[in-house]
Amino acid sequence: MSRNRVNPPRRVREKAGERSVRARILVIDDAEGVRSYLASLLELKGYAVDTADDGSSALALIEGGAAPDVILLDVMLPAPGGLETLRLIRELDTEVPVIVLSVVGRTATIVEAMRLGASDYLNKPFEEKELEAALRSALEKKELESEWTQLQHALDHDPAALVMQSESMQRVCAMVEQIAETDVTVLIRGESGVGKEVVARMIHEASPRAAQPFVKVNCAALPHDLLESELFGFEQGAFTGAVSRKIGKFEIAHRGTLFLDEIAEMSPALQAKLLHVMQDANFTRLGGNQEVRVDTRILSATHQPLEERVEQGGFREDLFFRLNVVHLEIPPLRERREEIPVLVQSFLRRFSAQYRKPMPSLSARFWKALERHPFPGNVRELENMVKRAVVLGGEKAVICELLEADARRSLQSPGALARLLEELERTAGTIPLAEAAARAAREVEREVIERMLHRTQWNRKQAARLLHVSYKTLLLKIRACGIERSV
Repeated sequence: MSRNRVNPPRRVREKAGERSVRARILVIDDAEGVRSYLASLLELKGYAVDTADDGSSALALIEGGAAPDVILLDVMLPAPGGLETLRLIRELDTEVPVIVLSVVGRTATIVEAMRLGASDYLNKPFEEKELEAALRSALEKKELESEWTQLQHALDHDPAALVMQSESMQRVCAMVEQIAETDVTVLIRGESGVGKEVVARMIHEASPRAAQPFVKVNCAALPHDLLESELFGFEQGAFTGAVSRKIGKFEIAHRGTLFLDEIAEMSPALQAKLLHVMQDANFTRLGGNQEVRVDTRILSATHQPLEERVEQGGFREDLFFRLNVVHLEIPPLRERREEIPVLVQSFLRRFSAQYRKPMPSLSARFWKALERHPFPGNVRELENMVKRAVVLGGEKAVICELLEADARRSLQSPGALARLLEELERTAGTIPLAEAAARAAREVEREVIERMLHRTQWNRKQAARLLHVSYKTLLLKIRACGIERSV
């Protein structure tokens, strides 16, 4: 792989304000002569250029943080092939313009490439002016789309506006501002889905490293051997299948930030190697002898109690102290419910635009259901709920889902009858049997009616039929038991 440097964000935060950087082009071609020619030509015209000699190298660049403004892709690539590379690029980035380079006469290939999401094509050989016109058109189109997106999702693109509404998150925000300018390691803790990655990105974006890559690695997603090669890379021939050198995430994040998500899942052997890198700022790739020096800030996150893992011997104490220089605790969504309306409206705008669907109107019943829900999946769960409401064109399915969850919680929690039995045991027979029997009958009746109403989503006529009583009788019993509709 031939590579100049990882692409910085288009907008870089500076003390004097913000400055724009030149457009970056990623050239993917297996012919060294073509790559060199295009790189030289484009740099002369004022573009920044990254190059890759195959699809795998290009995808690694993009996954590692390189965010090209336009991609020039040769269709005739070795495996995984140009069309397959295009398909994989589209899985990573649905918006970056891809200009396909094809030899004359391969019409079917061009048609398939356009179907897979190519924005334009050029026949080889092409004139410089043709290339320049195609690039200019792609960049202009991307800029217009970007402006429209920013206009539609201004709130969505400001993480602080999304998660900093509550007092607890305001405290997190204040801590982020305090530590962003430093290079201290930060351990971010909280339940799954609370927004730990969002906070990590905020720290990076507010830091002097903002112009350099933010690289995320999920330690729970890969087995030990793959995670080691993912972090540190490997040399050609290091193991079966290592047909060429691979640059690891540490090198990609050089002068930037490496975010280690679910750090508690890292194996003890890999923990020792990570500790060495944090202490000495160097490492060797798998199968190599040459030391690689890196300047990388480490942010990590976990939903597990690391102190307990340390006591049990599953996590190194010295590494824990290295990672936990600053500790940020992200509270669960159920403890910052005042943010839910802001999040819902933001997600509605985002998904309505993304799926080209009208924003559904949300009833008081929907909001009441959200008030009762404990959100075990936190912000991610709420996001998926709103997405379903948008995609399905209404709130009905989400409300049904919330009602079912509420009913399951009711079944799992101790009912009034169980509480009555506990009271009888505590009072040691001071309650007469007749009174206890009457109270037990009322509580059983109440619980049966409540569960049936949950099951029928408060369709009282249907509930009456299932309970084999008249509709009028059911209404009287609902009133006598003091049962009220929760949502």
